[in-house]
Parts: sequence; C-alpha cells; structure tokens
Amino acid sequence: MSPLMSAALAAVLLVPAGAATAGPAEPPAPAVRDFGNGPERNEEAAGVAGGQQARTLRTAPGATTGETSAGPSRDLGYPRRTRLPEPAANPADASVKLGLVPYHGIAPRLNDLQRRSDRVSAEIIGHSAEGRDLYLVTVTAPESRAEAREQTRLRELIENDPAAAARDRRLAARYKAPLYVNANIHGNEWEGTDAVLRTVEELATSTDPAVAALLARTRLYFNVTANPDGRVNGVRPNGNGFDLNRDFVTASQPEVRAMRRLMIDAQPVTMIDLHGYVNGTLIEPTTPPHGANYEYDLFIRNAYANGLGMEAAVNGLGYTFDKDGVRPAQIPFRDSAEGWDDWPPIFTPQYAPFHGTVASHTVEIPLRVNNADYVNLPVEELRRRSAINTDVAAAAVRAAYTFVRDRHDELIADQIEVFRRGAAGEPARTVPLGIVPGFGPEDVYTTTYPRAYVITGQRSATAAARLVDHLVANDVRVERARHAFRADGRTYPAGSYVVDLRQPKRGLANVMLEPGADISPRVDAMYDISGWSHALLWGATVTPVTGAAPRVAAEPVRAAAPTGSVPRAAGPLALQVGDAKEVQAVNDLLAQGVALTWTAGGRAIVPADARRQARTVADRYGVTFTPAGDATGTPLTPVRVAAAVSADELFTLREMGFQVTPVSTAVLNAGFDWSATDVLFVSSGLSHTALNPAARAALDAFLATGGVVTRGGTGAAFNAAAGLLTATAVAGRSDANGVVRVVSAPSGAVGAGSPEHSFVYSPRWFTGLGPEVTVEQAYAADGPLVAGHWRPDPGTGAGGPEQARGQAAVISGRDERGAAVVMFGTEPMFRNHPKGLFPQVARALYWSAAVTGATAATP
Repeated sequence: MSPLMSAALAAVLLVPAGAATAGPAEPPAPAVRDFGNGPERNEEAAGVAGGQQARTLRTAPGATTGETSAGPSRDLGYPRRTRLPEPAANPADASVKLGLVPYHGIAPRLNDLQRRSDRVSAEIIGHSAEGRDLYLVTVTAPESRAEAREQTRLRELIENDPAAAARDRRLAARYKAPLYVNANIHGNEWEGTDAVLRTVEELATSTDPAVAALLARTRLYFNVTANPDGRVNGVRPNGNGFDLNRDFVTASQPEVRAMRRLMIDAQPVTMIDLHGYVNGTLIEPTTPPHGANYEYDLFIRNAYANGLGMEAAVNGLGYTFDKDGVRPAQIPFRDSAEGWDDWPPIFTPQYAPFHGTVASHTVEIPLRVNNADYVNLPVEELRRRSAINTDVAAAAVRAAYTFVRDRHDELIADQIEVFRRGAAGEPARTVPLGIVPGFGPEDVYTTTYPRAYVITGQRSATAAARLVDHLVANDVRVERARHAFRADGRTYPAGSYVVDLRQPKRGLANVMLEPGADISPRVDAMYDISGWSHALLWGATVTPVTGAAPRVAAEPVRAAAPTGSVPRAAGPLALQVGDAKEVQAVNDLLAQGVALTWTAGGRAIVPADARRQARTVADRYGVTFTPAGDATGTPLTPVRVAAAVSADELFTLREMGFQVTPVSTAVLNAGFDWSATDVLFVSSGLSHTALNPAARAALDAFLATGGVVTRGGTGAAFNAAAGLLTATAVAGRSDANGVVRVVSAPSGAVGAGSPEHSFVYSPRWFTGLGPEVTVEQAYAADGPLVAGHWRPDPGTGAGGPEQARGQAAVISGRDERGAAVVMFGTEPMFRNHPKGLFPQVARALYWSAAVTGATAATP
C-alpha cells in the first residue's frame, strides 16, 4: 500500500463483533444480475399491454443473482465470488495503445481478485448497447446473509421512515456508509477504470488494520467501466452514439438504466464520476446556477469539504507543470464565475443527490490523451500521460473514501435529513449565505413545491402510462385513484395517477414534473441544457395541485395500468397518432403487410379484416383503437428513410419503427441507390453544395418521387442549396435551449394535434415564406421561452426569444419537382427526450411519403 493511502487511513476504526471472515475460494459459475433494463415496460419484447409488466422490487424476498433487479440483494452476503465470463482478447481495443487495461482484461483481473480476497465481489449489472457486460465491484468486509439483510433493512429505514431513522441513535454505528465510484462513462476518458482497478486491488490485499476498519464501516461500489463500447472503440459515446452523461432524466440507454438501479439500490452518501481532461484537475462542486430541487444546504457543505480533500490529495502527488505538464487542481465553485453548473439532472453527479447522495462530484483528470492527441502523439508520451492521469484519479478515489470514513456519521445523518424533509413536505430551504466560503447571493436557487401532481390520460393515456412507469423506475412514488376525486376545485376521474410530494424523493419527482425556470437573466453561460420537463414534453396531462392534498382512495403503483384496447364494434378501426407508441403500432402493422390509409387529421385507418393484428399491437404498445366509421385517406406503406442525422435522431427514428438507412455527403457521392427510399431526412452530415454532379443528378431525380424532412442549420442550408421551399431560416443564439410555447395549425398535416410546448437547441425560425409554404407550428406570440436559457447575441442583440415571437417554427410545402417537404426549427427528437414530440416527426414522414408518392403515381 502506498504511503499516501496508509496515512489517509491512519485512524483505526473498530470492526463490529461477529463480522464474517471467509477465506479465499474459487469463484462459482457465472451468475448474471442484468438489472440494466429497469422496470420500464418493454411491450415489444414482452408482448404485454401498456404498463402491464410489473416492477421487480429491489427488496423482493428470495432474491438471487439471476433476477433482473439492481444493487445489493438483501439475501446475499459478501463476498459473492461470481465468476465473470472472460471476453476474447481484442488487440484493437483502444485502451491498449495507452498502456491501460483493455476491456477484455478486466474480467480476468476481477476473477483473480475474488480468488485472492474475501473483500471483493464482482457482478454483472447489465449490458452495453453493443452487448458488453457491465461490471459492479463491491469492496467491503465480509458479511453473512443475516448481516447483509440488516444492512438492507437499515438502508430502507433511512429512505422509507427517515423520521424513525433520525431518532435511532445506534443506526450510524451499525450502518455501512455506501460510496459509489463511477468510471469511464465517456469511453475515450479511460483512466478512471484503471484507477478503480488499482484501488480495488489495494483495498483487497492490504494488511493495514486501518483498511480493515474502513471496510467494516463502509461499502465501496465501483462501476468499473460505465461505457465499455466507448472504451473499446476509443470514442466518447456508447454503441448507440449517446453521451451517457446526458441521459439520466431520460434513461434511454441500457448503461444508464443500470447506473440508475445501482444508485437507487446502493443509496450512496457520496459518489464521484471520473472523467477527463481538464488541466489542472477539475473537481466539483460547481458554479451557479445550482439545481433548485436539491437540499443544497446539506449538499454544499459536504461537497465542498470533499472537494477540498480531493484537491489536497491530487496536489499532494507532487506533479508540477514545469516537470510534468500538470497544473494544480481547481474547484469551479471557488475558482470560476460560471459555466460549470449543476442545474440539469442529466449528469451522473447531478442525478445522484435525488437518491440521497449528499456529496457528488465530477472529477476531470488533467492530461489529454484522446481525439487528435491519441492519433498524433507518440505512444511513449500517451502512456506517460495516462500513467499520471491514473495516479490522479486514484488519489481522488482515496480522498473520497477517506472523507466517508471521517464523516461517516454526519453523512448518514444528512442523507436521512434529505429524505425526512421530503417525507414531511417541508418547504424548500434557502441556503444561508456564507455556509461555505464564497457562497453568496449568486448561489441561491430554490423552488416552491406543489402539494402533489395529478397525471391523467386526457391528452394521451399511452403517454400517461409511460410517464408513470418512468417515475416508478426512478423510485418516485405514484398512486392510482380508485374513484373520482377533487383537487384545487377540479374533478379527476378514477384511474388518475397522483404523485404526492410528501415523499422521500420529492426532489426527483418535482425536477421531472415541474415546468422548469427561465434562468436567462441570471447567468450568461451554461455548461449544457437548461430546460427539460417530462410534464410538458412527454405527452401526458400533468396538473400541479397547490392547495390541500387530494382526498382520494388510492393504491400504490408498481406499473401503470394497461391502456391498449380495440372496440367490439365491427368495421374498420382508427388509430390517432399522438404518441410515439402509436407510431410504433402503425409501423408494426405496416411491417406485417396491413393495408393502412392515412387521413389528413393524423389517423391511421385499419381495415376490418386486420382486427387480429390490431388487437396484438394494442396489447403490445398500449394503444387505443376507435371505430373508423367511413373515414378514408391516402394509402400508407412502410416509410423508408435515408437519414443524414445525429445519433440520437437515428436511434429515435428506429425506435419508432421506421426503416432507416444512414447517409452522408460521402455516401451520396459514392453513388447511392435511391430506389429503396421514400423520404430523405437531413439534419447532420450532408451538404448539398459538396455533392458531386452525379450525386446531385441522382438527388434531383429522387425529388420527383420522394419527400424531404429537414431539421436545424444543416437542414436549412440543404433546403436553400437544393432550392426546395421558399423560406429564409433565421438562427437564434447557438447555445439557446429550453422548453418553448408553440401554436400549431389546427388542420396542418404535421402540426395538428401537437402539444402546446416544444423543445429547442440553437433555435431557428422561418421568414420570407413563399406561397407554397404552410406554417405548421409557430413560436408563441406572447413570448416562447418557458424554461431554459435563451439570450440574444451579446454583440448584435439578435437571435433572442423576442425576435422569435410569432415566427414560424415548423413549415411544410411542395417543391416544384414534386417533393413534399417539412422543415423543423425545433428539436423534436433531442437526445430521445421529448417523447411527446416524436409523433410530429412521424406525421412529417408519413405526410411527405404519402403526398409525394401519390403525386408520383398519378399519370
């Protein structure tokens, strides 16, 4: 053990009497606990109605390592000694060049440590987008099954009855404080994984009594590589192209769902997320704005203290800029004015506090080895840098567990207090100025909690069910009304869902369901998005209750009630496409060969002889069919999309069931067969002006028979260069983003039936519209921004929300060559988040394909 580690653990803690001691043993055969998918519905795989799949409770009796639940099982002690499957060697693993542990080397090392030490337990907690195992390592003193059950009981008492936990003066002495270390969430920020492996081995093999004492009072959870796809491939995102550290309020990716379950079930008091590269090492806490739904007084005093400890540990390594190129560590809260905030809960350390973490941090290690440096620097230099980075990350981990050791009882008490305030329904507290050095008025952010939220299917029962399942998956408590009830003077029907904010995790419930806030006046620069709202963007009807608590007989929800149905009356059926699940159902029917027609009102008409298929998709996706009567429409066939789009858009289009072929400028220039394409979608990676003559000619020929949908600046440039719709795209400020109010044309082919809110990032609007153009949706004339950050350009004063008032946000029209074109100035598929906007994209594709195809077929 290093002298630094020995000094950090010099204070010896007593080992509780009766602690189990198990000698080394050969790990048993693999037992996979794949809890990466969480409890959310997967109707397509399970073939169940919307919301019908029950949640697997983390406290289920008789839990084994084979069940699909996350985190520590109450019935298994430690060590667990799961033998991990060992992947085949892959010499192309990007880690190899840096002298780091390749992905295929992790499982053998963990298997060896499990054989050598009774402090180490390794398990598979899920799988990546490309199917690689995700490894959780738990390091703690051995525990019998009974002792593990007692830890689970105490953990659940802290969350479920925090008032009783606060009164239990012996709880802290009996409870092992959990620490969570997350590594390598960005695939080409490698060294956190190697630091974790080093730390695990040090703790596993040390003979220092201080280490034994530490592990008797803590459990250390290590997510060894949160993004194995990116690690192997040497890229930031996972195999689906997603930045996993932007996905936590959406949880679209399996790796994030695994981390979510781990945080819920481990309930860490402290967590750190190991990243790169900022020189000097950047250690949170952050600059303003601070998330308004945290118990920030509890958070900042712990996070700042832990940050100072990690700073001292990193600087104490002795690296210097003159000798090593390493600058002293920095703490944004102390050292910067703004631009590194904790406002959106999309990041791992900003999501964790909602599950009781009272000190969470991003740690950015110093020396860059990715991107151009990975390609251009000599191997020797890359390996020198990686070795230093690993040292820095390991020092941060050691400092974090030293912090948990030193503040063990206080951290547990503060976690209890977080949950107690929520359960008691106390008003949000204003953090006192000076609570830590430098905490001033610019740091004060707070919110007003409503008494409850009511979620109904008024707009879409399918969307309401999805939102409820998402809340439950995030450990938010939801109840379903057995009878009609009144709240704030309104009557709600039986079956409505109630989210009472007197619950331990009220902060998470509120951060998802509140509209959000316009923080444009308070800061000039934000690190990432500033607005999100499941209530306004996911398609359900969500109403806050600000008066007395609803008096309602209700039952706890484990999964939303089924929503799919088919009417008994004979005849053709209609499906109103107002939700992404309804898009999936339409595309599923089309794939089965059902002859659908598409109406101007956005309905898919199913012939009477396809009732059996309709019933199947109703159960599968939770969608509701109605009698079609004598409605008619344009024949609808499977829409084949050639897509020059971002990774999140590609994922979302395929998730909705569209047949998508990725294209780019290079693909078209190489010669592309347009015969299997109905619609071209352009938002990224395609420049009309960069096409060669042959590619342009082929594209022009396609425009006589196929449609076009565009989004954003790339799409607008393509429209102008290709001479499609007569419209001038006006760009808002490039970093502007948030939830906006919109007004849709009531009879528009694309806009009709859309929600009253949309999402923007680098917003655009359209002016100078030609006679062939229809405004499908416009920004609200009384001011579009509801929540987020949108300022005009500081130099010109242009590009702000005032300039966007009443301007066209989504337009459609016909090109003279025949193509039906739709242009989006909004972001309807951004990071797979605004679920309620996905049908707008689908309607654009259906309309574009149907109208263009019908025209092309006319003699």
